Amino acid sequence: MAEPLNSLLIENARIIDGTGGPERHGSVAVVNGKITAVGSAAAEVPADARCIDARGRAVAPGFIDVHTHFDPQLCWDRLATPAIEHGVTTVVAGNCSLSLAPVRAADRRPLAGMFRQIEDIPLATFDAAVPWAWESYGEWLEFIRPGLGINVAGLVGHSPLRHFVMGAAAQERAATDDEIAAMALVLREAIRAGAAGLSTSYVDSDENMRPVASRFATRDEVIALGRAMAEEGRGLIQTVPIFFMPEAQLQNLRDMAEISRATGLLCSVAPIVHSSYSTLAADSLALLEREAETGARLFGQSMPRPFDINIRLAETSFVLYALPAWAAIMRLPLAERCQAFADPARRQELRDHAALLGPAWNHLVVSRVAKVANAGLEGRLLRDIAAERGVHPVDVWLDLACAEDLATEFSLRGMIHADPDGVAGILTHPRVHIGASDAGAHIAQFCGSGDTTWLLGHWVRDRGMMPLERAVHRLTDELAQAFGIAGRGRLEPGFAGDLVLFDPATIDRGDEEFVQDVPGGGNRYLRHARGIDMVAVAGAVVWQGGGYTEARSGTIV
Repeated sequence: MAEPLNSLLIENARIIDGTGGPERHGSVAVVNGKITAVGSAAAEVPADARCIDARGRAVAPGFIDVHTHFDPQLCWDRLATPAIEHGVTTVVAGNCSLSLAPVRAADRRPLAGMFRQIEDIPLATFDAAVPWAWESYGEWLEFIRPGLGINVAGLVGHSPLRHFVMGAAAQERAATDDEIAAMALVLREAIRAGAAGLSTSYVDSDENMRPVASRFATRDEVIALGRAMAEEGRGLIQTVPIFFMPEAQLQNLRDMAEISRATGLLCSVAPIVHSSYSTLAADSLALLEREAETGARLFGQSMPRPFDINIRLAETSFVLYALPAWAAIMRLPLAERCQAFADPARRQELRDHAALLGPAWNHLVVSRVAKVANAGLEGRLLRDIAAERGVHPVDVWLDLACAEDLATEFSLRGMIHADPDGVAGILTHPRVHIGASDAGAHIAQFCGSGDTTWLLGHWVRDRGMMPLERAVHRLTDELAQAFGIAGRGRLEPGFAGDLVLFDPATIDRGDEEFVQDVPGGGNRYLRHARGIDMVAVAGAVVWQGGGYTEARSGTIV
């Protein structure tokens, strides 16, 4: 039977209430899904309440992940695994101009193609598990609502919104005034149905390498959509900048600052990442500060983990999709793909296009082999192996992969967001939110879930970057207030009973595991959590003792 939305009492706990204030010792009581008492030594709960002795462990509000792409996964997995294991009780989906609604029947396949190209979610997975039983955004929310185990705040993707109103012209030109008005009406309806805001993009391309529809929008169009949300009393705007071109990213930030000033809405830009090869992060932080002084509610998002990427030639890869000769082969069926990579006639073109990876060759390693005979290559840089053999690194890469039926795992490590001092400067900046996890996307390249446990374990406990209370505040109340998630983010009477019980001395993310559990025969990386004892959503225990319960108490927020 499902855990009832009833009563929960956690006693003998270190209470980290989400406000950033000092911890205290005591109990937290939840009745009918709502917190009724915090700190009281004798909190009153019904006789049938579930009682948990925390034994001195910490209890905090459930964590919030503001940058996910769980939209497709929620169609078959209402828990958004493994997010809950890492203490996350609320996810924001629909980022980067992509959502599953609004969508007309003719646009379903192109939209799935955009998810494959941009977020690395296979078409076979869409065919197997995304039923397209909706058209409007409200209908999509109603589809996922039954059986939710996690709370969901959804952003309306600007690209499908433009297609819904403009058809094919969405990827050809700017919108007319009438089309903007029609988009604003559809967006208003989505907000009224429960959407949390709008997402857009300056950088992404579809599977045919054409700019996505949001890139054809003028600033005036985005402002008009923002004003429509503001009039509805709710909304924010998220975007992804042209992150590989410093001047372009800075201009994107300036544009979003102007949009924020014109609409009064919070505008969130993801990601802000550190690289030893560029001053872009420092320049972006300085610009965020300057724009704040002029009234812009402009924030960056950044993840606490190094942006390490696994590449398996048998899977999708946004890195290789950016290299035309490689992308053409990566879209072939698996048997043909292996044959094409092994073709000597195509090697020179593959070498030439791989040069676009630039300094990445200094960080690309053989991380996991499929055959014992190749075990000695694990952990070694491709460039070093190539130098020993007197060949090009591309030849080492492809020869090894083809010899292992494309099952070899290669990893890009330590290149992006890897310098501790640089990353700490971003994570502690007041104009940056902890976000940009990308959980639910790029699932065969990395596991985006686990940023919360990594922050509290690596950065707080091991490196002392910030106090535990401040870190919890950054994962809870700070994000709830910024993203308009009402009634969550604090341990306070009247707030939802979204709780995480954990051991600060052992909390951490586990190692990545490559598993085949995605519909359509797909694979993904998972990370299980360490040091998390219990996670409750609206007072119902959803995860405890290393496993999920039958409780499904999540909702649309």
